[in-house]
Amino acid sequence: MQSNKLTLIFIFLVFTSLSVSQGFAQQDRLWTLEECIDHAWENNLQLQQQKLSVDLAGENLTQSRANLFPSLNASASHSYNFGRTVDPFTNEFSTETVRTNNFGISTNLNLFSGLQVQNAIRQSRLDLDASQYDLERSYNDVALNVASAYLQVLFSIELVENAQNQVEISEQQVERTSKLVEAGTLPRGSLLTIQAQLATEELQLVNAENQLDLAYLNLSQIMFLPEDVEFAIAFPDVEITADEEPDRSPMKVYRVAINQQPEIRSADIRIASAERGLAISRGGRSPRLSLSGSYGSGYSEASLEIFDEQPTGLNQVFITNDGQQVLRPVTQFETRRKPFSDQLSDNLNRSLGLFLSIPIFNNYQVKTNIGRSQINLENARLQSQIVREQLFQTIQQSHADAVASLKRYVATEKNVVALEEAFRYTEQRFNVGMVNTLEYNDAKNRLSAAQSELLQAKYEYLFRMKILDFYMGNPLTFN
Repeated sequence: MQSNKLTLIFIFLVFTSLSVSQGFAQQDRLWTLEECIDHAWENNLQLQQQKLSVDLAGENLTQSRANLFPSLNASASHSYNFGRTVDPFTNEFSTETVRTNNFGISTNLNLFSGLQVQNAIRQSRLDLDASQYDLERSYNDVALNVASAYLQVLFSIELVENAQNQVEISEQQVERTSKLVEAGTLPRGSLLTIQAQLATEELQLVNAENQLDLAYLNLSQIMFLPEDVEFAIAFPDVEITADEEPDRSPMKVYRVAINQQPEIRSADIRIASAERGLAISRGGRSPRLSLSGSYGSGYSEASLEIFDEQPTGLNQVFITNDGQQVLRPVTQFETRRKPFSDQLSDNLNRSLGLFLSIPIFNNYQVKTNIGRSQINLENARLQSQIVREQLFQTIQQSHADAVASLKRYVATEKNVVALEEAFRYTEQRFNVGMVNTLEYNDAKNRLSAAQSELLQAKYEYLFRMKILDFYMGNPLTFN
Protein backbone atom coordinates (compact mmCIF):
# COMPACT_ATOMS: atom_id res chain seq x y z
CA MET A 1 0.00 0.00 0.00
CA GLN A 2 2.81 2.35 0.95
CA SER A 3 4.60 1.47 -2.30
CA ASN A 4 1.49 2.32 -4.38
CA LYS A 5 1.17 5.69 -2.68
CA LEU A 6 4.79 6.50 -3.36
CA THR A 7 4.37 5.48 -6.98
CA LEU A 8 1.35 7.77 -7.39
CA ILE A 9 3.22 10.62 -5.73
CA PHE A 10 6.19 10.03 -8.02
CA ILE A 11 3.99 10.07 -11.16
CA PHE A 12 2.22 13.24 -10.01
CA LEU A 13 5.46 15.11 -9.30
CA VAL A 14 7.06 14.07 -12.56
CA PHE A 15 3.98 15.13 -14.54
CA THR A 16 3.81 18.46 -12.69
CA SER A 17 7.50 19.19 -13.21
CA LEU A 18 7.39 18.33 -16.88
CA SER A 19 4.28 20.42 -17.41
CA VAL A 20 6.00 23.47 -15.90
CA SER A 21 9.22 23.19 -17.90
CA GLN A 22 7.57 22.09 -21.12
CA GLY A 23 4.34 24.08 -20.88
CA PHE A 24 5.73 26.81 -23.05
CA ALA A 25 7.15 24.29 -25.46
CA GLN A 26 3.66 22.97 -26.09
CA GLN A 27 2.77 26.24 -27.77
CA ASP A 28 2.41 26.29 -31.51
CA ARG A 29 5.39 28.55 -32.01
CA LEU A 30 8.89 28.62 -30.58
CA TRP A 31 10.54 32.03 -30.64
CA THR A 32 14.14 32.25 -31.77
CA LEU A 33 16.45 34.97 -30.50
CA GLU A 34 16.16 36.81 -33.81
CA GLU A 35 12.36 36.77 -33.65
CA CYS A 36 12.40 38.09 -30.10
CA ILE A 37 14.70 40.93 -31.13
CA ASP A 38 12.57 41.79 -34.18
CA HIS A 39 9.40 41.89 -32.07
CA ALA A 40 11.08 44.13 -29.50
CA TRP A 41 12.26 46.47 -32.24
CA GLU A 42 8.75 46.77 -33.63
CA ASN A 43 7.00 47.39 -30.30
CA ASN A 44 9.51 49.11 -28.03
CA LEU A 45 8.11 52.48 -26.96
CA GLN A 46 11.53 54.00 -26.32
CA LEU A 47 12.51 53.21 -29.90
CA GLN A 48 9.34 54.90 -31.12
CA GLN A 49 10.27 57.98 -29.11
CA GLN A 50 13.75 57.91 -30.61
CA LYS A 51 12.22 57.77 -34.09
CA LEU A 52 10.25 60.91 -33.25
CA SER A 53 13.53 62.58 -32.29
CA VAL A 54 14.86 61.75 -35.75
CA ASP A 55 11.70 63.19 -37.31
CA LEU A 56 12.10 66.33 -35.20
CA ALA A 57 15.70 66.73 -36.36
CA GLY A 58 14.48 66.40 -39.94
CA GLU A 59 11.96 69.19 -39.39
CA ASN A 60 14.70 71.38 -37.93
CA LEU A 61 16.78 70.80 -41.05
CA THR A 62 13.83 71.74 -43.26
CA GLN A 63 13.34 74.97 -41.31
CA SER A 64 17.04 75.82 -41.53
CA ARG A 65 16.97 75.46 -45.30
CA ALA A 66 13.76 77.48 -45.55
CA ASN A 67 15.45 80.40 -43.78
CA LEU A 68 17.30 81.07 -47.06
CA PHE A 69 14.04 82.08 -48.72
CA PRO A 70 12.39 85.50 -48.35
CA SER A 71 9.42 85.84 -46.04
CA LEU A 72 6.06 86.93 -47.44
CA ASN A 73 3.17 88.05 -45.25
CA ALA A 74 -0.23 89.60 -45.90
CA SER A 75 -2.10 91.81 -43.43
CA ALA A 76 -5.58 93.27 -43.09
CA SER A 77 -7.27 95.36 -40.43
CA HIS A 78 -10.79 96.60 -39.70
CA SER A 79 -11.08 99.28 -36.99
CA TYR A 80 -13.27 102.11 -35.68
CA ASN A 81 -11.92 105.43 -34.40
CA PHE A 82 -13.93 107.34 -31.79
CA GLY A 83 -13.60 110.98 -30.74
CA ARG A 84 -11.21 113.53 -32.17
CA THR A 85 -8.71 111.72 -34.31
CA VAL A 86 -6.63 112.39 -37.38
CA ASP A 87 -7.77 110.40 -40.35
CA PRO A 88 -4.71 108.67 -41.81
CA PHE A 89 -5.92 109.07 -45.38
CA THR A 90 -7.40 112.60 -45.34
CA ASN A 91 -4.96 113.95 -42.75
CA GLU A 92 -7.84 115.94 -41.25
CA PHE A 93 -9.38 115.97 -37.82
CA SER A 94 -12.55 114.01 -37.37
CA THR A 95 -14.84 113.92 -34.37
CA GLU A 96 -17.18 111.25 -35.66
CA THR A 97 -16.88 107.52 -35.52
CA VAL A 98 -14.74 106.58 -38.49
CA ARG A 99 -14.22 103.11 -39.88
CA THR A 100 -10.89 102.38 -41.49
CA ASN A 101 -9.46 99.37 -43.32
CA ASN A 102 -5.87 98.61 -44.13
CA PHE A 103 -4.53 95.96 -46.50
CA GLY A 104 -0.93 95.14 -47.22
CA ILE A 105 1.65 92.60 -48.21
CA SER A 106 5.28 92.66 -47.15
CA THR A 107 8.44 90.68 -47.77
CA ASN A 108 11.86 90.48 -46.19
CA LEU A 109 15.02 88.79 -47.41
CA ASN A 110 18.13 88.23 -45.33
CA LEU A 111 21.04 89.06 -47.64
CA PHE A 112 23.88 88.57 -45.19
CA SER A 113 24.11 87.75 -41.48
CA GLY A 114 27.61 86.44 -40.93
CA LEU A 115 26.85 83.09 -42.66
CA GLN A 116 24.66 82.15 -39.71
CA VAL A 117 21.93 80.69 -41.92
CA GLN A 118 24.39 78.57 -43.90
CA ASN A 119 26.06 77.30 -40.74
CA ALA A 120 22.67 76.56 -39.19
CA ILE A 121 21.83 74.37 -42.20
CA ARG A 122 25.09 72.43 -41.81
CA GLN A 123 24.49 72.05 -38.07
CA SER A 124 20.93 70.80 -38.57
CA ARG A 125 22.13 68.26 -41.12
CA LEU A 126 24.76 67.01 -38.66
CA ASP A 127 22.18 66.85 -35.86
CA LEU A 128 19.95 64.73 -38.09
CA ASP A 129 22.80 62.32 -38.80
CA ALA A 130 23.62 62.11 -35.08
CA SER A 131 19.97 61.41 -34.24
CA GLN A 132 19.91 58.58 -36.74
CA TYR A 133 23.00 57.04 -35.17
CA ASP A 134 21.43 57.50 -31.73
CA LEU A 135 18.42 55.57 -33.00
CA GLU A 136 20.71 52.82 -34.27
CA ARG A 137 22.38 52.68 -30.87
CA SER A 138 18.97 52.34 -29.21
CA TYR A 139 18.24 49.40 -31.51
CA ASN A 140 21.51 47.80 -30.41
CA ASP A 141 20.74 48.36 -26.73
CA VAL A 142 17.35 46.71 -27.11
CA ALA A 143 18.92 43.77 -28.94
CA LEU A 144 21.49 43.27 -26.18
CA ASN A 145 18.81 43.47 -23.50
CA VAL A 146 16.73 40.88 -25.31
CA ALA A 147 19.74 38.61 -25.73
CA SER A 148 20.55 38.87 -22.02
CA ALA A 149 16.95 38.07 -21.04
CA TYR A 150 16.81 35.26 -23.60
CA LEU A 151 19.92 33.61 -22.15
CA GLN A 152 18.49 34.03 -18.66
CA VAL A 153 15.43 32.06 -19.75
CA LEU A 154 17.65 29.32 -21.18
CA PHE A 155 19.61 29.22 -17.93
CA SER A 156 16.40 29.04 -15.89
CA ILE A 157 15.05 26.21 -18.06
CA GLU A 158 18.16 24.14 -17.42
CA LEU A 159 17.97 24.93 -13.72
CA VAL A 160 14.42 23.58 -13.68
CA GLU A 161 15.52 20.45 -15.50
CA ASN A 162 18.39 19.99 -13.06
CA ALA A 163 16.05 20.44 -10.11
CA GLN A 164 13.60 17.93 -11.65
CA ASN A 165 16.38 15.38 -12.00
CA GLN A 166 17.31 15.78 -8.37
CA VAL A 167 13.69 15.34 -7.30
CA GLU A 168 13.36 12.21 -9.42
CA ILE A 169 16.51 10.71 -7.91
CA SER A 170 15.29 11.46 -4.40
CA GLU A 171 11.85 10.00 -5.17
CA GLN A 172 13.46 6.79 -6.38
CA GLN A 173 15.65 6.71 -3.30
CA VAL A 174 12.63 7.25 -1.05
CA GLU A 175 11.00 4.26 -2.68
CA ARG A 176 14.10 2.07 -2.22
CA THR A 177 14.65 3.21 1.36
CA SER A 178 11.02 2.58 2.20
CA LYS A 179 11.36 -1.01 1.05
CA LEU A 180 14.58 -1.45 3.04
CA VAL A 181 12.93 -0.01 6.14
CA GLU A 182 9.95 -2.34 5.74
CA ALA A 183 12.39 -5.23 5.36
CA GLY A 184 14.22 -4.16 8.53
CA THR A 185 17.50 -3.51 6.76
CA LEU A 186 17.58 0.22 7.53
CA PRO A 187 16.25 2.19 10.48
CA ARG A 188 13.20 4.40 9.98
CA GLY A 189 15.34 7.47 10.59
CA SER A 190 17.06 6.91 7.23
CA LEU A 191 13.69 7.10 5.48
CA LEU A 192 12.76 10.28 7.30
CA THR A 193 16.07 11.89 6.34
CA ILE A 194 15.60 11.00 2.67
CA GLN A 195 12.02 12.29 2.74
CA ALA A 196 13.27 15.57 4.24
CA GLN A 197 15.82 15.78 1.45
CA LEU A 198 13.05 15.20 -1.08
CA ALA A 199 10.97 18.00 0.45
CA THR A 200 13.96 20.34 0.24
CA GLU A 201 14.55 19.49 -3.39
CA GLU A 202 10.87 19.93 -4.20
CA LEU A 203 11.14 23.43 -2.71
CA GLN A 204 14.23 24.05 -4.86
CA LEU A 205 12.24 22.90 -7.88
CA VAL A 206 9.45 25.35 -7.05
CA ASN A 207 12.02 28.15 -6.67
CA ALA A 208 13.57 27.22 -10.03
CA GLU A 209 10.15 27.22 -11.67
CA ASN A 210 9.42 30.63 -10.17
CA GLN A 211 12.74 31.89 -11.47
CA LEU A 212 11.82 30.60 -14.91
CA ASP A 213 8.46 32.37 -14.78
CA LEU A 214 10.17 35.61 -13.80
CA ALA A 215 12.74 35.19 -16.58
CA TYR A 216 9.94 34.74 -19.12
CA LEU A 217 8.13 37.73 -17.65
CA ASN A 218 11.26 39.88 -17.95
CA LEU A 219 11.79 38.82 -21.57
CA SER A 220 8.15 39.45 -22.47
CA GLN A 221 8.29 42.92 -20.90
CA ILE A 222 11.40 43.83 -22.88
CA MET A 223 9.66 42.58 -26.02
CA PHE A 224 6.44 44.46 -25.12
CA LEU A 225 4.36 41.33 -25.55
CA PRO A 226 0.68 41.61 -24.58
CA GLU A 227 -0.09 40.27 -21.13
CA ASP A 228 -2.37 37.51 -22.40
CA VAL A 229 0.18 36.10 -24.86
CA GLU A 230 2.12 33.03 -23.74
CA PHE A 231 5.19 32.09 -25.65
CA ALA A 232 8.11 29.69 -25.52
CA ILE A 233 11.61 30.23 -26.80
CA ALA A 234 13.48 27.84 -29.02
CA PHE A 235 16.19 25.98 -27.16
CA PRO A 236 19.33 26.20 -29.31
CA ASP A 237 21.95 23.50 -29.39
CA VAL A 238 24.94 25.23 -27.83
CA GLU A 239 28.01 23.39 -26.67
CA ILE A 240 31.21 24.71 -25.16
CA THR A 241 34.57 23.08 -25.68
CA ALA A 242 37.72 23.56 -23.67
CA ASP A 243 39.62 25.05 -26.62
CA GLU A 244 36.93 27.67 -27.32
CA GLU A 245 38.78 30.51 -25.61
CA PRO A 246 38.31 33.91 -27.34
CA ASP A 247 40.94 34.29 -30.02
CA ARG A 248 40.41 38.04 -30.35
CA SER A 249 42.16 40.46 -28.04
CA PRO A 250 40.17 43.37 -26.60
CA MET A 251 42.19 45.84 -28.69
CA LYS A 252 41.45 43.91 -31.87
CA VAL A 253 37.74 43.93 -31.12
CA TYR A 254 37.92 47.62 -30.22
CA ARG A 255 39.59 48.56 -33.50
CA VAL A 256 36.72 46.93 -35.38
CA ALA A 257 33.99 48.28 -33.10
CA ILE A 258 35.21 51.87 -33.16
CA ASN A 259 34.53 52.03 -36.90
CA GLN A 260 31.11 50.38 -36.68
CA GLN A 261 29.37 51.28 -33.43
CA PRO A 262 26.82 54.08 -33.86
CA GLU A 263 27.60 55.73 -30.51
CA ILE A 264 31.13 56.50 -31.75
CA ARG A 265 29.86 58.01 -34.99
CA SER A 266 27.21 59.99 -33.14
CA ALA A 267 29.79 61.42 -30.73
CA ASP A 268 32.06 62.47 -33.61
CA ILE A 269 29.17 64.12 -35.43
CA ARG A 270 28.22 65.99 -32.25
CA ILE A 271 31.70 67.55 -32.30
CA ALA A 272 31.18 68.77 -35.87
CA SER A 273 27.74 70.09 -34.88
CA ALA A 274 29.22 71.99 -31.94
CA GLU A 275 31.80 73.52 -34.30
CA ARG A 276 28.96 74.76 -36.52
CA GLY A 277 27.27 76.15 -33.41
CA LEU A 278 30.41 78.09 -32.56
CA ALA A 279 30.50 79.50 -36.11
CA ILE A 280 26.87 80.59 -35.74
CA SER A 281 27.65 82.39 -32.48
CA ARG A 282 30.65 84.15 -34.03
CA GLY A 283 28.43 85.23 -36.91
CA GLY A 284 26.60 87.42 -34.38
CA ARG A 285 29.53 89.86 -34.58
CA SER A 286 28.94 90.45 -38.27
CA PRO A 287 26.80 93.28 -39.73
CA ARG A 288 23.41 92.24 -41.07
CA LEU A 289 22.03 93.29 -44.42
CA SER A 290 18.44 92.70 -45.40
CA LEU A 291 16.05 93.71 -48.17
CA SER A 292 12.46 94.64 -47.34
CA GLY A 293 9.49 95.65 -49.43
CA SER A 294 5.81 96.33 -48.89
CA TYR A 295 2.71 97.06 -50.93
CA GLY A 296 -0.58 98.22 -49.44
CA SER A 297 -3.65 100.42 -49.46
CA GLY A 298 -6.53 101.46 -47.22
CA TYR A 299 -10.03 102.83 -46.83
CA SER A 300 -11.59 105.46 -44.53
CA GLU A 301 -15.20 106.51 -44.03
CA ALA A 302 -14.03 110.10 -43.52
CA SER A 303 -12.71 110.35 -47.05
CA LEU A 304 -15.27 112.32 -49.15
CA GLU A 305 -15.63 113.34 -52.81
CA ILE A 306 -17.77 115.96 -54.61
CA PHE A 307 -20.39 114.51 -56.88
CA ASP A 308 -22.56 117.67 -57.58
CA GLU A 309 -22.29 121.49 -57.35
CA GLN A 310 -24.98 124.22 -57.67
CA PRO A 311 -24.39 128.05 -57.92
CA THR A 312 -26.35 129.86 -55.21
CA GLY A 313 -25.45 133.52 -55.90
CA LEU A 314 -22.66 136.02 -55.42
CA ASN A 315 -20.82 137.17 -52.36
CA GLN A 316 -19.01 140.47 -52.02
CA VAL A 317 -15.33 140.02 -51.54
CA PHE A 318 -14.24 143.63 -51.12
CA ILE A 319 -14.86 147.15 -52.51
CA THR A 320 -12.30 148.92 -54.61
CA ASN A 321 -11.06 152.47 -53.97
CA ASP A 322 -13.43 153.82 -56.55
CA GLY A 323 -16.42 152.18 -54.83
CA GLN A 324 -16.89 149.20 -57.09
CA GLN A 325 -17.81 145.84 -55.55
CA VAL A 326 -15.76 142.74 -56.21
CA LEU A 327 -17.97 139.69 -56.17
CA ARG A 328 -17.39 135.96 -56.38
CA PRO A 329 -19.81 133.23 -57.16
CA VAL A 330 -21.06 131.03 -54.31
CA THR A 331 -21.42 127.30 -55.08
CA GLN A 332 -23.02 124.62 -52.99
CA PHE A 333 -21.21 121.27 -53.12
CA GLU A 334 -22.77 117.87 -52.57
CA THR A 335 -20.32 115.29 -51.14
CA ARG A 336 -20.40 111.60 -50.47
CA ARG A 337 -18.06 108.92 -49.14
CA LYS A 338 -15.45 108.01 -51.63
CA PRO A 339 -16.14 104.50 -52.98
CA PHE A 340 -14.18 101.62 -51.49
CA SER A 341 -12.56 100.56 -54.75
CA ASP A 342 -11.57 104.15 -55.62
CA GLN A 343 -9.89 104.60 -52.27
CA LEU A 344 -7.95 101.38 -52.65
CA SER A 345 -6.54 102.53 -55.97
CA ASP A 346 -5.92 106.12 -54.80
CA ASN A 347 -4.30 105.14 -51.49
CA LEU A 348 -1.79 102.67 -52.87
CA ASN A 349 1.61 102.81 -51.15
CA ARG A 350 4.80 100.96 -52.00
CA SER A 351 8.17 100.70 -50.31
CA LEU A 352 11.50 99.00 -51.00
CA GLY A 353 14.58 99.36 -48.88
CA LEU A 354 17.92 97.97 -47.80
CA PHE A 355 18.59 97.79 -44.09
CA LEU A 356 22.02 97.48 -42.53
CA SER A 357 22.46 96.65 -38.86
CA ILE A 358 25.91 96.83 -37.26
CA PRO A 359 26.15 95.28 -33.78
CA ILE A 360 28.08 97.50 -31.39
CA PHE A 361 26.90 96.62 -27.89
CA ASN A 362 24.11 94.21 -26.99
CA ASN A 363 24.64 93.50 -23.28
CA TYR A 364 27.40 90.95 -24.00
CA GLN A 365 24.91 88.63 -25.67
CA VAL A 366 27.19 87.83 -28.60
CA LYS A 367 30.19 87.35 -26.31
CA THR A 368 28.35 85.01 -23.94
CA ASN A 369 26.86 83.06 -26.87
CA ILE A 370 30.37 82.49 -28.21
CA GLY A 371 31.55 81.43 -24.76
CA ARG A 372 28.70 78.94 -24.38
CA SER A 373 29.37 77.54 -27.83
CA GLN A 374 33.04 77.05 -27.01
CA ILE A 375 32.08 75.20 -23.83
CA ASN A 376 29.64 73.02 -25.76
CA LEU A 377 32.39 72.19 -28.28
CA GLU A 378 34.82 71.19 -25.55
CA ASN A 379 32.10 69.14 -23.87
CA ALA A 380 31.37 67.34 -27.14
CA ARG A 381 35.05 66.48 -27.52
CA LEU A 382 35.22 65.14 -23.97
CA GLN A 383 32.01 63.17 -24.54
CA SER A 384 33.57 61.56 -27.61
CA GLN A 385 36.55 60.46 -25.53
CA ILE A 386 34.24 59.18 -22.78
CA VAL A 387 32.22 57.12 -25.26
CA ARG A 388 35.38 55.60 -26.70
CA GLU A 389 36.72 54.81 -23.23
CA GLN A 390 33.41 53.26 -22.18
CA LEU A 391 33.35 51.12 -25.30
CA PHE A 392 36.88 49.87 -24.71
CA GLN A 393 36.14 49.16 -21.04
CA THR A 394 33.00 47.24 -21.99
CA ILE A 395 34.96 45.15 -24.48
CA GLN A 396 37.75 44.60 -21.96
CA GLN A 397 35.30 43.53 -19.27
CA SER A 398 33.37 41.25 -21.61
CA HIS A 399 36.60 39.62 -22.79
CA ALA A 400 37.86 39.13 -19.24
CA ASP A 401 34.48 37.76 -18.12
CA ALA A 402 34.39 35.40 -21.10
CA VAL A 403 37.86 34.03 -20.35
CA ALA A 404 37.08 33.70 -16.65
CA SER A 405 33.72 32.05 -17.34
CA LEU A 406 35.30 29.56 -19.72
CA LYS A 407 37.97 28.64 -17.18
CA ARG A 408 35.30 28.33 -14.54
CA TYR A 409 33.21 26.19 -16.86
CA VAL A 410 36.08 23.83 -17.71
CA ALA A 411 37.05 23.43 -14.05
CA THR A 412 33.45 22.98 -12.94
CA GLU A 413 32.80 20.47 -15.71
CA LYS A 414 35.67 18.33 -14.41
CA ASN A 415 34.31 18.74 -10.92
CA VAL A 416 30.83 17.67 -12.05
CA VAL A 417 32.22 14.55 -13.74
CA ALA A 418 34.11 13.64 -10.57
CA LEU A 419 31.13 14.35 -8.33
CA GLU A 420 28.81 12.31 -10.56
CA GLU A 421 31.12 9.35 -10.26
CA ALA A 422 31.43 9.90 -6.51
CA PHE A 423 27.68 10.15 -6.15
CA ARG A 424 27.09 6.93 -8.06
CA TYR A 425 29.57 5.17 -5.81
CA THR A 426 27.98 6.69 -2.68
CA GLU A 427 24.52 5.75 -3.91
CA GLN A 428 25.56 2.14 -4.45
CA ARG A 429 27.05 1.95 -0.98
CA PHE A 430 23.97 3.64 0.48
CA ASN A 431 21.68 1.08 -1.14
CA VAL A 432 23.53 -1.73 0.64
CA GLY A 433 23.67 0.12 3.95
CA MET A 434 27.39 0.96 3.93
CA VAL A 435 26.77 4.74 3.91
CA ASN A 436 24.35 6.67 6.07
CA THR A 437 21.80 9.18 4.78
CA LEU A 438 23.85 12.21 5.80
CA GLU A 439 26.79 11.13 3.65
CA TYR A 440 24.43 10.31 0.81
CA ASN A 441 22.68 13.69 0.96
CA ASP A 442 26.00 15.52 1.22
CA ALA A 443 27.27 13.87 -1.97
CA LYS A 444 23.99 14.61 -3.72
CA ASN A 445 23.95 18.27 -2.65
CA ARG A 446 27.54 18.83 -3.73
CA LEU A 447 26.72 17.39 -7.15
CA SER A 448 23.63 19.60 -7.49
CA ALA A 449 25.57 22.75 -6.51
CA ALA A 450 28.30 21.94 -9.01
CA GLN A 451 25.76 21.39 -11.78
CA SER A 452 24.15 24.77 -11.04
CA GLU A 453 27.53 26.47 -11.04
CA LEU A 454 28.32 24.79 -14.36
CA LEU A 455 25.16 26.24 -15.87
CA GLN A 456 25.97 29.72 -14.57
CA ALA A 457 29.45 29.60 -16.07
CA LYS A 458 28.07 28.30 -19.37
CA TYR A 459 25.56 31.08 -19.91
CA GLU A 460 27.84 33.78 -18.57
CA TYR A 461 30.40 32.71 -21.18
CA LEU A 462 27.79 32.58 -23.94
CA PHE A 463 26.51 36.07 -23.16
CA ARG A 464 29.99 37.63 -23.02
CA MET A 465 30.94 35.96 -26.29
CA LYS A 466 27.76 37.28 -27.90
CA ILE A 467 28.74 40.79 -26.82
CA LEU A 468 32.21 40.40 -28.35
CA ASP A 469 30.71 39.00 -31.57
CA PHE A 470 28.26 41.89 -31.62
CA TYR A 471 31.05 44.46 -31.36
CA MET A 472 32.83 42.65 -34.19
CA GLY A 473 29.80 43.42 -36.37
CA ASN A 474 28.17 39.96 -36.19
CA PRO A 475 24.40 39.64 -35.63
CA LEU A 476 23.01 38.33 -32.37
CA THR A 477 22.04 34.75 -33.18
CA PHE A 478 22.66 31.18 -32.12
CA ASN A 479 22.75 29.86 -35.68
